[in-house]
Amino acid sequence: MIGEREHGEHNLLDRVGNTPLLRLQRVTRDLAPGVSVYAKAEWFNPGGSVKDRPALNMILEGERSGRLTPDKILLDATSGNTGIAYAMVGAARGYRVRLALPASASPERKRILKSYGAELVITSPQDGSDGAIREARRLFAEDPERYFYPDQYNNPANWQAHYYGTAVEIWEQTAGRVTHFVAGLGTSGTFMGTSRRLKEYNPRIQVISFQPDSPFNGLEGLKHMATAIVPGIYDPGLADADLEIETEAAQEMTRRLAREEGLLVGVSAGAAAVAALQVASQLESGVVVTVFPDAGDKYLSERFWDEGTA
Repeated sequence: MIGEREHGEHNLLDRVGNTPLLRLQRVTRDLAPGVSVYAKAEWFNPGGSVKDRPALNMILEGERSGRLTPDKILLDATSGNTGIAYAMVGAARGYRVRLALPASASPERKRILKSYGAELVITSPQDGSDGAIREARRLFAEDPERYFYPDQYNNPANWQAHYYGTAVEIWEQTAGRVTHFVAGLGTSGTFMGTSRRLKEYNPRIQVISFQPDSPFNGLEGLKHMATAIVPGIYDPGLADADLEIETEAAQEMTRRLAREEGLLVGVSAGAAAVAALQVASQLESGVVVTVFPDAGDKYLSERFWDEGTA
């Protein structure tokens, strides 16, 4: 497991995890005085996103199992951040990386991936992450001996990274005061692993998932589960509630976080803030914790930043 690795084996990879927990100050001004909202600042990971956690854990588990050897190419589907994490860890540990990526991924993400030396197999933007999944499966089926295919959507090491890492950090950083946990659904690893561990700490903690409100949305990295290939690691029965978030609301909140909180984050973080505030607005007291998956610098080419400006 990620929490069991020996520290000092590689200084860069030792920096994965233990991200700050930041309290939101101004976008929460209308909440009851006894309610606070916090976000895990996952862009502090060396690869710039929450996906460093599962990517590293899946690679370490691959090495331990013997499925990942120096002669194999790491292959997977990604909408961007897990691919960047694979590419970063692969470069650090000496593995070739080949990634199926939708053409709709931001230009910044594609450039970062190429900078790490990853080979990109671009898939149709209309098919989203599902098209990338199908392409990765096809490539692996053609030559299974050539690849290590961690398959992030179906690999328990994905959610276990959060069970042993993210959840423990949240519990310790809130001194056990967390009452609600809110996270988005993509692979579902962040929500599944963190929620399972928090429920073990305190069964009264409410865990709330969120997803886009339609199959066609601008919330990169998140899945509309009713119309998508559902990840094998996803258990819909774990959530106490599931929210649907509009792209426009997430984009507006992303702009607000930059201008009111000084947090330049990605639109999935904006969606997380919308969902967390929906939960917090129903409370008289409580500590709501969510996850901000990445920073906004990979999305600056998107036009929504310009809306609402003079």
